[in-house]
Amino acid sequence: MLKILILGSAAGGGSPQWNCNSEVSKAVRIGQTGTSPRTQSSIVVTSNDEEWILFNASPDLGAQILNNKQMHPKKDLRHSPISGVVLTNGDVDHVAGLLSLRERQNLSIYAHKRVQSVLNSNSIFNVLNSEYVDRRELKMNEKFELKNKEGEGVGLQIEAFEVPGKIALWLEDESKGENFGTQEGDTIGLKIYSSIDNKSFFYIPACAKMTDELANRIKGSEVVLFDGTLWKNNEMASSKVGEKTGQRMGHMNNSGEDGSIEAFKNLDVKRKVFIHINTTNPILLGESKERKIVEENGWEVSYDGMEIKL
Repeated sequence: MLKILILGSAAGGGSPQWNCNSEVSKAVRIGQTGTSPRTQSSIVVTSNDEEWILFNASPDLGAQILNNKQMHPKKDLRHSPISGVVLTNGDVDHVAGLLSLRERQNLSIYAHKRVQSVLNSNSIFNVLNSEYVDRRELKMNEKFELKNKEGEGVGLQIEAFEVPGKIALWLEDESKGENFGTQEGDTIGLKIYSSIDNKSFFYIPACAKMTDELANRIKGSEVVLFDGTLWKNNEMASSKVGEKTGQRMGHMNNSGEDGSIEAFKNLDVKRKVFIHINTTNPILLGESKERKIVEENGWEVSYDGMEIKL
């Protein structure tokens, strides 16, 4: 059985974000009915209940491991059920957690060559001792088996593919024009399979646009975990907590003619789940009109500790 455990369901900064006092953040902070705190986006997946693969390493990873007993050491004095990590981009909220995995533990880290080059050029990631940690390039549009440090299959296969997005905020170069140096491979999506029964789902925590190619790829799928960052493109400005639009940050909005709810309407996806949700997004409020719209359109709002079984 393919099992998905959502360790973190929020976008960068979590919800409530530490310095945000927007209406949504305030509601979550005081424990308003229908709300719950969320850590930064990260999931783990297994097909055998023994070896798990971490998809994106959140800065909150230490707390996420503590809060989910499936991630606790079990076999030896030094042990982790996490056999490897797959990264979908170089965003801080997806790579900073790697620094929590530095304690001489065997791991394999898969990422696009663009992201691997970022890790290789930043010496702080050298705390991941190469004697214990393999860094492996993710090949695009090719289904292959994930393996642990010893080269043994962990019961999962993946297919990685590029999606519209942008370079990580901390790597932007304004001298390179409107796209800030964005290149293919800066944002990817994944199709994740069980090697045992070929059950599969899609994990796309960042996406700036629904293309025909992407729509055809996910059409009719069983489960899609999809970018849920903002309800509307100018949400940061209307909440008076920032100026950047969703498009400027490389994310589709949930609502509107160009939003993900509309884009998925004719794709016959059986289960649609928003993940990577910003602290300003009103779908985080269980009793909001926006949450009602989301649910009426067949979407779920992910939460920390949510489990999905296929």
